[in-house]
Amino acid sequence: MADVKILDNGPLIATGITLLDSEGNKIETKEQTYLCRCGLSSNKPFCNGAHKGKFESAVRAQDKN
Repeated sequence: MADVKILDNGPLIATGITLLDSEGNKIETKEQTYLCRCGLSSNKPFCNGAHKGKFESAVRAQDKN
């Protein structure tokens, strides 16, 4: 089962995924993969820490009540 966790002011952490490029070719990943969410990484789609101090986003689930 794949899981994706959104870190505050940071990347997505994806576990148990298969990552494909735009042509459908598999991109090698580790068991836990950190994906860029800010667009500043020089190693896209992977996070390289370039977001530190330059990106703010704290995503929270909507209350359905």
